[in-house]
Amino acid sequence: MATTNDLKNGLVLNMDHGLWQVLDFQHVKPGKGPAFVRTKLKNVLSGKIVDKTFNAGTKVETATVDRSDMQYLYHDGTDYIFMDTKTYEQIPVTPEVMGSASDYLLENSQVMIARHEGQVLYVELPPSVVLEIAQTDPGVQGDRSTGGTKPATLETGAQIAVPLFLEAGTRVKVDTRDGSYLGRVN
Repeated sequence: MATTNDLKNGLVLNMDHGLWQVLDFQHVKPGKGPAFVRTKLKNVLSGKIVDKTFNAGTKVETATVDRSDMQYLYHDGTDYIFMDTKTYEQIPVTPEVMGSASDYLLENSQVMIARHEGQVLYVELPPSVVLEIAQTDPGVQGDRSTGGTKPATLETGAQIAVPLFLEAGTRVKVDTRDGSYLGRVN
């Protein structure tokens, strides 16, 4: 058990018959009335985000979440197989848990996997990855006042928008949180 004073970003709470990760919190002490804590919580399994307010000092139950660095090995048709880099234990992760993370995952990639009581909660990729453009149409520069973009398919199959001057075979840095183009890599 912890109190609302112990809240921090990334902490996982066990409440309302589910696991909720603290995305953001703010201690508020108004001029009148008691202090309270305003939080933004994300359901670890469904991804639903809610705003919840607690009275200051309220007890909340924290969940034990084991985070471990793992290496992506392969996709066996149904599950994604990861290996713990310390114990060499291999665990399967379902496509539902993987979500959009599979769009930026190459074999031998390093990720962080969070588990609660043996159940995989989520897969956390690094903030950015370097991938190669597998296919994109040639860019035609027209009369634009700003730089244009075109769709490109990455080596993982994911689609992103890239500047017109990029061609197939170019390695690019991609933000794994929103799939945006960050730059060219030489």
